[in-house]
Amino acid sequence: MSVYALNIDEFSGNDYALLGIHTVLSEYRLAYLLNLHLKVKFRRANFDLDFTKNKNQSSYAVYEYINKELDYNWYLISNVYKSTSTSILTGLFRESDTVVNLVPEKKKVDFFLKLEGDFDYEYIVKTIEKINRIPQIITSYKIEVESLKSKEFLIF
Repeated sequence: MSVYALNIDEFSGNDYALLGIHTVLSEYRLAYLLNLHLKVKFRRANFDLDFTKNKNQSSYAVYEYINKELDYNWYLISNVYKSTSTSILTGLFRESDTVVNLVPEKKKVDFFLKLEGDFDYEYIVKTIEKINRIPQIITSYKIEVESLKSKEFLIF
């Protein structure tokens, strides 16, 4: 019987481009604005990215735009999961918020835009320029996937 192993290093950064987006918008509002300004059709994916670590669960919203004609896929992925826990103490602060990031080394990034397909550098630069023209977005930029320690969280 043959054994097949999958090496995470086989997934190079050339398979997709990754953009970081800084904004205070909620994911559905950001998806709407990207649809409007980029002429794409993001919709809520049938799945979220769910993780369990040390009995703590986190779930990250995913929006997708699949273009079968041009053979590319775009994913809008939340990098922030907020949970509120209530303590038994009767003090002033009974509730506390906990923030967990999908990619911990990019804590200031609110959303990732994962572009799967064959895109040249100019196309990515023009896309970033269009995103940065949206008034509600603070900034967006290309992230070097090879530099991320947690890049395996973005493979789905």
